Parts: sequence; C-alpha cells; structure tokens
Amino acid sequence: MSKLNFETLLNAGVHFGHQKRKWNPAMAPYIFEEKKGIHIIDLNKTIVHLGQACAAMKQIAKSGKKILFVATKKQAKEIVSERVIKINMPYVTERWTGGMLTNFQTTRKSIKKMTVIDKMKSDGTWETLNKREKLFKTRQREKLEKTFGSIAEMTRQPAAIFIVDIMKEHIALAEAKRLNIPVFAMVDTNSNPKLVDFPIPANDDATKSIALILDEICEAISAGLEDRKNIKPDAETGGEETLEAAPTQTTRKRINKTEAVAEAAPVAEEVPVAEEVPVVEEAPVVEETPVAEEVPVVEEAPVAEEAVVEEAVAEEAPVAEEAPVVEENKEDEEA
Repeated sequence: MSKLNFETLLNAGVHFGHQKRKWNPAMAPYIFEEKKGIHIIDLNKTIVHLGQACAAMKQIAKSGKKILFVATKKQAKEIVSERVIKINMPYVTERWTGGMLTNFQTTRKSIKKMTVIDKMKSDGTWETLNKREKLFKTRQREKLEKTFGSIAEMTRQPAAIFIVDIMKEHIALAEAKRLNIPVFAMVDTNSNPKLVDFPIPANDDATKSIALILDEICEAISAGLEDRKNIKPDAETGGEETLEAAPTQTTRKRINKTEAVAEAAPVAEEVPVAEEVPVVEEAPVVEETPVAEEVPVVEEAPVAEEAVVEEAVAEEAPVAEEAPVVEENKEDEEA
C-alpha cells in the first residue's frame, strides 16, 4: 500500500477531473461525485491503485528489467526527466516516433549512428572531415540526441511502460498493447481505464499531481533496485557453501542412479521380448494357404461341363447324317 495520506492528495489537486461533458463512462467506478460541472475522483481508490502499481513496479525493478516512462505534455516533461534520471531508467519527453517499440531494430540503428559520431570525435577522424561534413554530423547528432538520447542505454524492449496521459500518448499505448507490454498510467476522467493494465485514477494535468504520483513510483523502483543489490552479495557469500555442498549432492545422486540402474538392469534381461519375436518364423501360414493350388478345382469344373456339351453336340450331329432323302429323290428323277 502507498504511504500517501488523503490530505496530501487533496492539497496536490489529484481529485480534480475534467468537465462532465468530456467524461468517459468507463471512469464511472472511479468518480466520487460531480461538483459545479466537474467530476471529482475518488481518492480512496486512487490510493489503492497506486499501491498496487508501486508493488508491481518494485518487483519489475527487482528483477533487473527496464521501465520506460512516456510524458510529452508540457506539464510533465521536466518532472519526468528530473526524477527518472535519478533511478537510471529510460524515458521519452519529446515527440514519440512511430514504431519506437514495434520497429525497435530501426531505433537501435539510429542510436548506433550517435555512437559512431562519438567515436569519430574520440578516434581523431573528426579532424579529417571538412567544415560542411562536420556541420552536418553535429546537426544529425543533436537531432538524434533529442529524440533517442534518453533511450540510448535501452538495448531491448522494456518490461513495462508508464504513461502520464493515455489520450495524448495513444500511439505508445497501442504499440505497448500490441507487444503485450504491461502498461501503468495516470488515468483522468476523460480516458478509458480498461485499456491500461494498472490504472491510477488521478489528475494528469496539474504539475503537483504528476510530481506526487511520480515520486511514489520512483521510490518503489529505487527500493526494488536496492533489494536487487542486496541479493547479489548474499548470493556471492552463499556461493562457497553451495560449492562445498555440491559434490555431496552430486555423489548422492550418482549413487542413487547407479543403484537404480543395478536394480533395473535384471529387469531388462528378464524381459525376453526379443526371444519371443520368433513368432514371425512360426508364421508360415502364408505358405500353407495354397489358395493358388486350389484354384484348379474351378478350372476342372468348366472342363467337365464343356466336355458334356461337346459330347451332346457330337451325339446330336448324326441327325444331319440320317437325311438320305436326297438320294431317294434322285432315284425318282432317274425313273
């Protein structure tokens, strides 16, 4: 939970929202009441959600991952840059270039151009350039420093992103949602908190409100970094003990493995699966099924029928020979 008091939030103006006609109905659970046409944010829910966000930020920083802060509006530029530099986290206070996260390879290429120009100044190759080339390189370096200087040390995509106004930074929010990066954001009454993983209902236009919320977030991150530093020496001191205890554990594991193998080895010998395979040799059933030899029975049957037919034809043939009527007619003609 956060250590902020109700009175400190009131004095900072965290409870002031936008006008009623500009509100988003999704913010209804976080609105306390309406007063003079302006919505008032429920500070009790602000404290609860801020505590959840700080706890999550502390765990991310404890794991050694980076958190990207995005705030390009005038009220939050200086506040974010001053506080985030102290915890050594990347931030974007100038224009958000499209594809900074989704097309991270090209952003890394532009950051490498900055390092190349810095190497030219250190190696002495800068003096070999003419006046026009030097002017072009310096302008290019300044432009890249303005847009990508704060994320020069970010070698990979951030583990989380913190946004001050999601209505203004809708491109950064869309890229983070596309890459499944958890989003922490200050949510005012004119925005949709359902688009954010960890919404913090608060006034995102007042400098005091932004400074107060960022102070709590930065304190949680610094606490997570300190916990990470304390874990490292403990791991180093415990390393010798683990090295001494390691051989005993490994030897025990080896002994257990050898015993298990020795017990399991006879089982493999008792299973004469390979000896029972001769069932394949006992399968001359294919040879004993002389289906092809029995087929002649079918061939002999039509032969007998054909023989009977031929004999019947042979017996009927003499009927044609018994016709001597022609000879008698010839004798009648001769007479």
